[in-house]
Amino acid sequence: MPRGYDPRLERAPQPAVLIAIPIASVMIGSLLPALIPHVATMPLLPPIGLLLLLAWRFLVHDVWPAWIGLPLGLFDDLVSGQPLGSAACIWTVLLLLMELVDRRMMWRDYHQDWRIGAALIAFALVLGTAFSNLSGGGMPYRYIVPQIIITALALPLAVRLCAVLDRFRWRL
Repeated sequence: MPRGYDPRLERAPQPAVLIAIPIASVMIGSLLPALIPHVATMPLLPPIGLLLLLAWRFLVHDVWPAWIGLPLGLFDDLVSGQPLGSAACIWTVLLLLMELVDRRMMWRDYHQDWRIGAALIAFALVLGTAFSNLSGGGMPYRYIVPQIIITALALPLAVRLCAVLDRFRWRL
């Protein structure tokens, strides 16, 4: 056998890697809008952390339990400046709704996933705006319509990115 050869047959992937890559990708996705320099009068950047959370859930339905929305949402709240607990609550509700959809619909195709994801994104952004307005913000809901459209159109790209990361995590 050549030196440096690592057999892949009957080799189990490392459990820590299987868990860490989806969580780290969502956390990095939550950090990206804060790192991208932009000036806007209304929200246009998609919430990348939320996109990756939904994309992982669509791609691998048992990648994490529904309670994972709480810590990941709290991290998103801390880095995004939203009212503390808003994304934690919204992301947990989204994961519970996805569990409900999975129980009702046994087989879904790509287009149904996209429609479900777009509805969940709209629900999350409207609810996030409501949380912000309750804590003293005054943004009209019509300003988030372009962000909802851009985020819904970016969902297939996020699923593709998660598929690449999923292939990478199973190779490690």
